[in-house]
Amino acid sequence: MVATRALGISRGVARYLERLVTHDAAFRTLADVRVRVYERLARTEPVRKFRSGDLVSRLVSDTDATQDLLIRGLTPPLAALLTGGAAVAFCTLLFLPGGLVLGAGLLLAGLAVPFAAAVLGRGPGRRQAAVRGELATSLVDTLYGAPDLVAYGAMDRAVRRVEQADDELTRVAQRDATLLGFGAGATTLITGVTVWAALLLGVAAVEGGALGAISLAVLVLTTLAAFEIVAPLPAVAARLGSLRASGERLFDVLDTPPMTAPPTEPGPLEPDGTGLRVRSLRVRYGPDEPRALDGVDIDVAPSRTVAVLGPSGAGKSTLASVLLRFRDPESGTVELGGTHIAAYPADEARRFITGVPQDPHIFTSTLRENLRLAAPSCSDEDLWEALRRARLDHEVAAMPAGLDTEVGAHGMRLSGGMRQRLALARALLAAPRILVLDEPTAHLDPDTRDEVITDLLAAAEGYSTLLITHDLTGLEQVDEIHVLSEGRILQRGTHADLLAQDGWYRDAAVRGSWDSGA
Repeated sequence: MVATRALGISRGVARYLERLVTHDAAFRTLADVRVRVYERLARTEPVRKFRSGDLVSRLVSDTDATQDLLIRGLTPPLAALLTGGAAVAFCTLLFLPGGLVLGAGLLLAGLAVPFAAAVLGRGPGRRQAAVRGELATSLVDTLYGAPDLVAYGAMDRAVRRVEQADDELTRVAQRDATLLGFGAGATTLITGVTVWAALLLGVAAVEGGALGAISLAVLVLTTLAAFEIVAPLPAVAARLGSLRASGERLFDVLDTPPMTAPPTEPGPLEPDGTGLRVRSLRVRYGPDEPRALDGVDIDVAPSRTVAVLGPSGAGKSTLASVLLRFRDPESGTVELGGTHIAAYPADEARRFITGVPQDPHIFTSTLRENLRLAAPSCSDEDLWEALRRARLDHEVAAMPAGLDTEVGAHGMRLSGGMRQRLALARALLAAPRILVLDEPTAHLDPDTRDEVITDLLAAAEGYSTLLITHDLTGLEQVDEIHVLSEGRILQRGTHADLLAQDGWYRDAAVRGSWDSGA
């Protein structure tokens, strides 16, 4: 009686401790996995490979599945094996037929039913992970593409696509619920049959004098309690397909090969100078694809502004990705102050070479926080100085909230020119050695484009600046121009020099832009 009371009281405490230990281990594992995923995501390769909605699903739902794998996939089977084995051994010593019945029942409920659930749930589980990604992708595409979808009358089709993905996920979830119901029902049935069998055998043994009444009660209660430990196993087995699919999707992100290799030998702490020297740069996106850059040579002297001009597909964006350490070249060197930038880790190299991308991301926050991203410890005076250099200070000062103005999702409350100037001010706060302006006027109207390029070049004065563009606007203000086409430098010189030469630059200047004949 004392032992029964003690075990009854300790049952709740033991279950609490078991949940505490397993959940703590699961959350620690989950935190480690998330850190690995986010570190991998920060290297940009997964962003380029996967669609945004599907990537979000992998980073959230599939990452959370690792928690279920540890809490429900590893601990319950181990606990069932240890506890179930002990219960069978105890009942066998108490009453051999009762122990054998309990062992058979536990094998059916703990092995046969979970195995059947795992086989039946393999297909729906894998489909569930895929459909969840499809739903997230279609929903994100619809939300972010809403203006264009409405403008072209395609919103109804996009909404139907979301509804179809949601209906498919619902059907998969219903099949999963049916399978869980099967597992729970089968376990309950086996539990009842086993308890009745133990009871009938025990009663017969009591009548024959082979078993005492108290021992019968212990046998029946132990048999009934033993099935509690195997009850979660069918549900775990039914979700193994989903957990495995989530793990594969997650490791697709983690195993995405890096586009930049870590340095084999550490470089100097700081580059010796601010000059940029590109020699024989060759880049190929695939072994069977043509070179995007083929033997490019460019020099950017300290405090000088050099433009790389060319039509779409010339290799300009590839050049920017190499300079910003988003891609390693096939061959050739990019030297900053005499040191190859590959000698630095990618994040370290971006401290020295940074700039304004073609489509800068403006975070859904305030102007202040968007600027402080580049220099978290900077003062308001530093922020205003950067805004002044980017010629955005007067517009910000005129706003009621000033630096605390909310910019909206993706900076939608700012004009295109203001977003470019804000991105430039952020780049200036990072104090780079080389400033890269990648197509800074690509999405602007002609009047705004002329104004913005003038402001950007004025703000970049004193920096070693590389302007990558397809537009001829403002090129008379730069020190040297390189004409790039099909991955090769065709011409180089000042604006006046190139106008005096026969070639693509003068032809483009006459037309006013690049076209298919360039």
